[in-house]
Amino acid sequence: MARARFAREDADYRRQSLIDAAATCLAKNGVAGTSVRAICKEAGVSAGLLTHYFEGIGDLVTATYRDLGERVGKAIEQAVAAAGDDPRARLEAYVTANFHSPVLDPELLATWLAFWSLVKTDPAIAAVHGEIYAEFRHGVEALLRKCWDDEAAEDEVRLSAIAISALVDGLWLELCLDKRSFSAAEASGLAHRWLDSLLERHPARTSSRA
Repeated sequence: MARARFAREDADYRRQSLIDAAATCLAKNGVAGTSVRAICKEAGVSAGLLTHYFEGIGDLVTATYRDLGERVGKAIEQAVAAAGDDPRARLEAYVTANFHSPVLDPELLATWLAFWSLVKTDPAIAAVHGEIYAEFRHGVEALLRKCWDDEAAEDEVRLSAIAISALVDGLWLELCLDKRSFSAAEASGLAHRWLDSLLERHPARTSSRA
C-alpha cells in the first residue's frame, strides 16, 4: 500500500508540474505560443507524459484554468477565515484579499489574459470561467445576506454581488497593469467606502466595522 501511495503522489506531482508549466507558457507566450512541445520543455518531460495525464493540450489548458481559480479561491478563503466572525469584516476580507498577494500578482495577469481570450471560442474554458466567477459571486452573496437583514430582496443581493465583482475586477486589473496610479491600500479603501454605501441600504444584523 505504501508503494501505491508513493506512486499516486508521484503521479499527482507530475500532473501538477504540467499544469504549472502550462501556466508559465501561457504567461510567456500567450495562447498562440503554447504548444505540447513548449509545455513539456518547460516541465522538463517528454511529450508522451502530457498525453498520459491529459487528453491533449486543450484538456491541460482547461485544467490549468481550474487550478488557478482554485488557488485564488483558497487564498480568499484564508483571508476570510482570518477576519474572524463578524460578517462585515468577513465581507471586507473577501473583497480586499484580491488586492494583496498571492491574488494580486502582476505576473499572473498574462496568464489570466490568455484564458480570457479563449472564453468566447473554447466551450470548456467558458464553462470553467463561468464556474470560477459564479463561485466568487455566490460567496459575496452569502456574506451580504449575513450583513443585511431579511428585507433584502434576492435580486438586490444578486445584483449587488455582480457589482462588487466588477469593482474587484476593475481595481485588480488596474493594479496589475500599473501600480503607480494607486496602491493596494488605496484600492482597499475604495472598496471599503463602496461597501459602506452599499450596506447602508439595509440595517446590519451585527455591529459594523469600527
